[in-house]
Amino acid sequence: MTKKPAHSEERTRVVVLVAYDGCQSLDFTGPWEVFSKASRYAADKGLGPGYRLVLASPHGGTVVTNSGLQLAHSTAIADIRGRVDTIMVVGGDSKAFEPSGSAVDVLPWLRQWSGSARRMCSVCTGAFALAAAGLLDGRRATTHWNACAELANTYPRVKVEPDAIYVADPPFYCSAGISSAIDLSLALVEADLGQPVALAVARELVVYLRRPGGQSQFSAGLQAQMSCSHVLRELMMWVVEHPKHDLSVAALADRVAMSERHFSRQFLRETGQTPARFVEAVRLDHAKNLLEQTSWPLVRVAQRSGFGSVDSLQRSLRRHTGISPELYRQRFARLPTP
Repeated sequence: MTKKPAHSEERTRVVVLVAYDGCQSLDFTGPWEVFSKASRYAADKGLGPGYRLVLASPHGGTVVTNSGLQLAHSTAIADIRGRVDTIMVVGGDSKAFEPSGSAVDVLPWLRQWSGSARRMCSVCTGAFALAAAGLLDGRRATTHWNACAELANTYPRVKVEPDAIYVADPPFYCSAGISSAIDLSLALVEADLGQPVALAVARELVVYLRRPGGQSQFSAGLQAQMSCSHVLRELMMWVVEHPKHDLSVAALADRVAMSERHFSRQFLRETGQTPARFVEAVRLDHAKNLLEQTSWPLVRVAQRSGFGSVDSLQRSLRRHTGISPELYRQRFARLPTP
């Protein structure tokens, strides 16, 4: 019997990206770039062809995105045949999946493929498609921060996690707003082809393989870049970079040459939160990142992130996420490897 070559078509993972009129262009182009570059890199390194990408839409032809960009030559979803590894519904107009919406025909198609595709994913408000098809009932999911409340209210059986960049509840994977589709796609590539391939793609795209802020849509580092005076902005960035230092109100006030009372009032007025709350957010971001990227014991994670004790870390994480450090690590350390 002749052995099939390593580059056999059977090893190719077919990824179908479902677009529709009114979708967000970056929701489509971000994942497309990640998977296509991963395929090229994997082929160059002799790891196989990687992925075959298919642009699909409810009825085929040209798709007009919400920015006016046109995606030509899409395949009608009814014409998708053969083995499909991953289906990814992009976001945009969440009303598109309502009974009178332009993409309502996608819902029965998703139900049809839910039993055979290895993974079903959503980008941004594409989560509304999976939810409307009944595929997320009883499952964890996320979407763009501005649509999380709507998703939870419209589909109360879905367990919405509003702060996550992406959520894995196999075989369903949901990413948050727009650019987070790149984060999810890189995680899928890492699970399929290994970290070196995913890292090579991240480097080529000039993005993080894993964001410094961890899984949160709102990291403390992002908060520090928001509108406030130069003095406080510089201080906040310093805090982000030094979570283990003495970050008491007295120490921070002394660093910016203010009295403790004046500093606390100024900080609250400009940022909308107390210095203590911001420091806790910084340390929690750092701890989340360590839980995601290392297998360190909790005592080391707590020390490196500035909490000082495992008990303090556990209380803070439970207060903000409702789960323990152990469970957080299980959920976000890495996607399950097939």
